Amino acid sequence: MQKESQVTKKRQISCNFVTVTPKFVSHLPVKSLLDHPVFEQISRILGREQREAYVVGGYVRDALMGRPCKDIDIVVAGSGIDLAKQYARTLGEKARVSVFRNFGTAMVQTGDTEIEFVGARKESYRRNSRKPIVEDGSLEDDLRRRDFTINTLAVSLHPEQYGTLVDRFGGMDDLENKLIRTPLDPDKTFDDDPLRMIRGIRFATQLDFHIHPDTLKAIQRNHHRIGIVSMERITEELNKIMLSPKPSVGFKLLDKTELLPLILPEISRMKGVEVIDNKQHKDNFYHTLKVLDNISRKSGNLWLKWAALLHDVGKPVTKKFEPETGWTFHAHDYVGARMVPEIFRRLKLPLNEKMKFVRKMVRLHLRPMALVQEEVTDSAVRRLLFEAGDDIDDLMTLCEADITSKYQDVVRKHQANFRLVRKKLQEIEEKDAVRNFQPPIRGEEIMKTFGIPPSKKVGIIKDAIKEAILEGEIPNKREEAWNYMLQKGREMGLKPAGPDQGRQTKSATTGR
Repeated sequence: MQKESQVTKKRQISCNFVTVTPKFVSHLPVKSLLDHPVFEQISRILGREQREAYVVGGYVRDALMGRPCKDIDIVVAGSGIDLAKQYARTLGEKARVSVFRNFGTAMVQTGDTEIEFVGARKESYRRNSRKPIVEDGSLEDDLRRRDFTINTLAVSLHPEQYGTLVDRFGGMDDLENKLIRTPLDPDKTFDDDPLRMIRGIRFATQLDFHIHPDTLKAIQRNHHRIGIVSMERITEELNKIMLSPKPSVGFKLLDKTELLPLILPEISRMKGVEVIDNKQHKDNFYHTLKVLDNISRKSGNLWLKWAALLHDVGKPVTKKFEPETGWTFHAHDYVGARMVPEIFRRLKLPLNEKMKFVRKMVRLHLRPMALVQEEVTDSAVRRLLFEAGDDIDDLMTLCEADITSKYQDVVRKHQANFRLVRKKLQEIEEKDAVRNFQPPIRGEEIMKTFGIPPSKKVGIIKDAIKEAILEGEIPNKREEAWNYMLQKGREMGLKPAGPDQGRQTKSATTGR
């Protein structure tokens, strides 16, 4: 930025390409939007051919806000595919071009930057589909079809207007006022493409913006239209909400606009408080959102965030009032864990190790808390390490995030006890090595030692060895486990098959 642009008495600030008012600059950091080499290269092509093209949308928005911006969208007067190919030729072999003729777009990837070229167009929609009917159009037509005013900002790349900002719908004002608003009638905007309702909530959550009251009411009126949107697209937006600094903002908006029961009814059912005999339970919906925000302050792990969102999902199913004790949610951890695969399947989330991780976290989320509430025994810690494996640190993070009591002395007590549990976990792991526990004695060795075929007896001996190690009766070492196997075999009436099977050889002891 030029030095004179920083002089307050000039009452304007130049950002390499565009003059903006100090009113805007006073609220948002301004950086050069056109400092990427792609823009000058495209501008030279446009100058030779006397064509118009603009960088639009998210790149302009994020650059003005000082946010990282990698992906670049270029709107072209004419064929976006032709301009993409010409630009790619200037890059030589290092550029990869993908052409999508059905959509009139082309993608050029260079390094970690993706540049999408599209011809300016206008769109119309059928009532039962969010797939638009596309026609060639002007720049204004193209900007009018966009979802929100903050995404309608465009910057010219033609040499004669290079860096000129085009703001047809007050996008700069809405950036300053931190406002999500549609450029056209919001009812038509959301009726045409209902995914924009969740996108608006996602932008409000990511950017810490507010949704304009008229726009918010339109989402409420049109929430039922979300049914025509594919679950893959909905979940993509949900994941972006989850990865936001404060995802509770998005889920409260989903709830307020009545979208949540249509997308995640299991979470919606957690809302509310019941009172019987002056006894009430906490609102598990808002508790869950607090846990989710707590996790977000500690971790960027998307799947740990999903575990936080679903950790109490079994409570509505297991809720019961008992006159003597009040409200209970017995076994909600196990019930919730069983619900996870079906939720992932419906949302088109991966059913691989990521789902299994979330299911494990939901199933185990009460275990460290149980250790906090009673004396921390070595046996209980071993069992927790055995079941959690390498996910023990994530589990402890989830459980610490689950402390949401309004009473600070209770919070401090639980936090202190969790520190004790973490210390015990480290001590036990260093001593007994039970994380990702592998039995020191294999089933094949048991069969060979006692000369028995695969049978229930083999499983009983293996389980007995595991239990003895977890209970601390024997250390997690091969020699002690071998001797315990022989003892257990004798108790079951089994004898070693040969003269050398009843004692350990050097080979067996060392594993060589």
